[in-house]
Amino acid sequence: MDSVRQNKVSRLIQKELSTLFQQECKEYCAGSMVSITSVRVSPDLSYAKIYVSIFPSSTVEKIMESLSNYNKNIRFLLGKKVGKQLRIIPELRFFVDDSLDYIEKIDTLLK
Repeated sequence: MDSVRQNKVSRLIQKELSTLFQQECKEYCAGSMVSITSVRVSPDLSYAKIYVSIFPSSTVEKIMESLSNYNKNIRFLLGKKVGKQLRIIPELRFFVDDSLDYIEKIDTLLK
């Protein structure tokens, strides 16, 4: 169960990363639509698991490789945005959120 502080930090990171991907990190996404679906922060606020949804799903491997290569740059840009609110900028780990593909698959099976 997450604490109130963890929830606040995760919402802050999700909001700032989503605006960051829309404005400053377009070249990391290589023309695909990347959205931050959820963020999970560790209890000591030093690690953050970021779940991203990528459209079209054919470019998932390419985008995830790009995000892992530019992880330090993304963390630096995030630190510039939230540096006044957080003492420690968490380590970022990106994961694919394939829940939309799963929902689509279930929907087609039910029809």
